[in-house]
Amino acid sequence: MKTCEQCKTDNCEHLKWVETETKDTRELGEEQPGKRKRRILLMGNPNVGKSVVFSRLTGVNVIASNYSGTTVEYTKGFLKVGDEIGEVIDVPGTYSLEPTSQAEEVALEMLREVEPPDKNDPSEAGDLIINVVDATNLERNLHLTLDLLERKLPVIVALNMWDETKHRGIEIDVDGLEKFLGVPVIPTVALTGQGIKELVNRLPEAASPTLPERNHDQKWADIGKITVDVQNITHRHHTIRDRLEEWSVKPRSGLLFAAVIIFLSFELIRFISEGLIGYLFEPLFENIYSPLLIKLSGLLGSSGFLHDILIGKLIGGEIDFVQSFGLLSTGLFVPLGMVLPYILSFYLVLGFLEDWGYLPRLAVLVDTIMHRLGLHGYAILPMILGLGCNVPGAMATRVLESRRERFIAATLMSIAVPCMAQTAMIIGVVGQQGGIYVAQVFLSLLLLWAVLGLILNRFIKGISPELLVEIPPYHLPLWSALLKKLWMRLSAFLREAIPLVLIGVLLVNILYTLKIIDFLARVAGPFLTTLWGVPDRVISALLIGFLRKDVAVGMLEPLGLTTKQLVISCTVLAVYFPCIATFAVLIRELGVKDMLKSALLMIMTALALGILLNMIL
Repeated sequence: MKTCEQCKTDNCEHLKWVETETKDTRELGEEQPGKRKRRILLMGNPNVGKSVVFSRLTGVNVIASNYSGTTVEYTKGFLKVGDEIGEVIDVPGTYSLEPTSQAEEVALEMLREVEPPDKNDPSEAGDLIINVVDATNLERNLHLTLDLLERKLPVIVALNMWDETKHRGIEIDVDGLEKFLGVPVIPTVALTGQGIKELVNRLPEAASPTLPERNHDQKWADIGKITVDVQNITHRHHTIRDRLEEWSVKPRSGLLFAAVIIFLSFELIRFISEGLIGYLFEPLFENIYSPLLIKLSGLLGSSGFLHDILIGKLIGGEIDFVQSFGLLSTGLFVPLGMVLPYILSFYLVLGFLEDWGYLPRLAVLVDTIMHRLGLHGYAILPMILGLGCNVPGAMATRVLESRRERFIAATLMSIAVPCMAQTAMIIGVVGQQGGIYVAQVFLSLLLLWAVLGLILNRFIKGISPELLVEIPPYHLPLWSALLKKLWMRLSAFLREAIPLVLIGVLLVNILYTLKIIDFLARVAGPFLTTLWGVPDRVISALLIGFLRKDVAVGMLEPLGLTTKQLVISCTVLAVYFPCIATFAVLIRELGVKDMLKSALLMIMTALALGILLNMIL
């Protein structure tokens, strides 16, 4: 029998909630027959570190889903506490319980579903709320805290970003704050895990004090009294980090700062990627994997249908991982040897910028520009994610509230934002002709993105709401969390990319064998040659672009195109359709009707752009 160290008794309530911190929760979601899981709602203002607290409590294996009847996404995980399993729900951020957006309406609805403790059955503890509070903005955050306490539900307060209070000269009397609120208050630093263990151990102390309902003015008066009594702010000189935070959001210095950050980020991505390709992946494929394929090729007779499907065509008696186009040659080399290094470096850099705290500042900085395109600043997130992979970019359109915004953002991203896999192939294929031609491709896409956004904003009815976002302080990322997030994104990419690339390569080989591509090329050839100035051989790449655009770009290299034809083909390929995986996600996010409208815009835009480039270049 165990004895509780806190209250010195046996089998007390505390022993049901033992330290768990960041244990893997993969197997914790299994149902317990006949027993409802205790729900733990994480609630707080946006950008208070709520999601990091959630990650600390549940690990990385979580479930993401949409709240019923909405496009608002939330995540849930499971926390093993002794013999009991609690369901932890990361509620959408809200400033109060008087909703002004769909996300805040969902937060309120989740709160209504909370079941308080059963007074007639002490063994049923009921649900509870962890209110995550930004310790550096106590007065603003306490408004939601008092709203929650008025609901007479068990609440415990996590006073997060505790380390930042020292940097900003803020002193908070935690014991005094506990007395005012009547609930436990635990200082935490979610990024490092400080205080998370104490938070879990004190969950049974979550209290539901009886507080009278106040009007708006009374509540702010009480908040002012609390902050005056428990908080003391002393003068301190601005540090370099303080000045950096200010420079990065002011219009003039912020745009320069953003340009530097973006330039350095993509230079770092290119440096890491090319290093991985040149010193690791290409040597592995050429020196170790290629001899194995040559032996298998000999066993298959060096030619024939099965050989061409698995190995592909031998170029000068050797395997050419770009041109052979077999399932085991090009089918594996493209996603692993050419694309994976760029995906790895991109998500590593993106994860650093996310955890550092720069992306909210970038959203604020570009808000004015994005409004001209019918969007607000946070629409930059789907665009940035789309640069890595269009699938998470399409899913990220959920951060936008209106159907109009989601349609514009998804269409712009699908048409003018090439994924990192496609970008890598464009650089590799077009870059052989010179960097100026690579610049022509991406400059065309950038101008198209801006012009098309202006047009959509002009003709699609509706409004774009203002951007309301809290800017967190800069933090050095926690490398363990950064690497976990990187692994999750890489594994998701590999699960999606490899099967689709193999399907694409197999389909091309079958279409070539059945002479279908030759037939389509003869039919569409005169049309493409006249309007776009490209040969009919490009039709095969256009067909495969619907499966994988990076593979399609790679197919252009052995066609012997001129530089002009290569630039036009790569640009049109980037525009005319998203890959099949992105297409499937967009149907789910936009609905069939809006997706068909978006697809029609893609076809019309690709047709017009190809004609325009043929006239200009």
